[in-house]
Amino acid sequence: MRNRIAEALPLPDAARELRAELARKIALFMGSAEHRATDIPGLSLHRRTTPTDPCPATYEPSVIVIAQGRKRVDLGRTTFIYDTSRFLLTSIDLPIVSRVIEASEAVPCLAMALKLEMPMVRELLSREEIQVPEAPSDSPAMATGETTVELLSACCRLVDLLDTPPDIPFLSGLIQREIIYRILRSAEGARLRAIATLAEQSHRTAKAIAWIRANYAKPLRVEDLAEIAGMGVSTLHHHFRVLTAMSPLQYLKQLRLQAARGRMLMDGLDAASAAFEVGYESASQFNREYRRFFGQPPKRDMRTLRSPGAPPLESVSNRQNAI
Repeated sequence: MRNRIAEALPLPDAARELRAELARKIALFMGSAEHRATDIPGLSLHRRTTPTDPCPATYEPSVIVIAQGRKRVDLGRTTFIYDTSRFLLTSIDLPIVSRVIEASEAVPCLAMALKLEMPMVRELLSREEIQVPEAPSDSPAMATGETTVELLSACCRLVDLLDTPPDIPFLSGLIQREIIYRILRSAEGARLRAIATLAEQSHRTAKAIAWIRANYAKPLRVEDLAEIAGMGVSTLHHHFRVLTAMSPLQYLKQLRLQAARGRMLMDGLDAASAAFEVGYESASQFNREYRRFFGQPPKRDMRTLRSPGAPPLESVSNRQNAI
């Protein structure tokens, strides 16, 4: 039925129909919840009824499609606005600051986030019929792209599987491959291709980024990081900043601060203990940097997050908090 709608209606009308359909499906599944993981591997659904304050988080390689509402993400000093007409593509783990900028009780912000598995991306790239343009040398690992009728159709069919759980093991992988295919065929898919392709400098830089994510509590020597990436220090600095909009040390600092916040919030650690656990050697330095990044000192921030009306603890501490 959806494919017939897409064929029969003019393109703008078909997109509008599919967006409305996706919004209905997400709203029905969500009820009054704000965030739900699903039985489909890598798929989560999200709902917000009011604009939100800036929320630091780390986005995994993923695509986020908005069925209703509008969102803003800040990566360093670069701002991305995306809504029903544009999806957000993240190609590596990136510390960001996100906020919902358009949502209400009557028209909530509704979105789906799908984690991208690099082995699946590489599998598709190995096929001769998939031609992907080269990524511009100055393009970051985050981008927005047009939410086409074809992409919306695939997203609707993926969410449809939640109504037929026995179909998920077989069909979800097929539809996820279609979604990745649609993204790779777009202009924004070029950076994803570069990061997934082993010989590319973007892929080697991504290896260094993955090492920092796995070892953020350890001391960092940029020389060692360059060796992991197989490139010189200055070359690594250049490509690292292109992909993440920050230096390796700035990236490390944001990861540590977000990890410490999560440990204090979820595990009840005091600020000094959390600081040392994530790799800080000075509690006073941690307090200064925490206040600069989150807007208030650790103790006051914890009181705010635990106060009535604060966002649920799980949504504050999620590794990827889509909306």
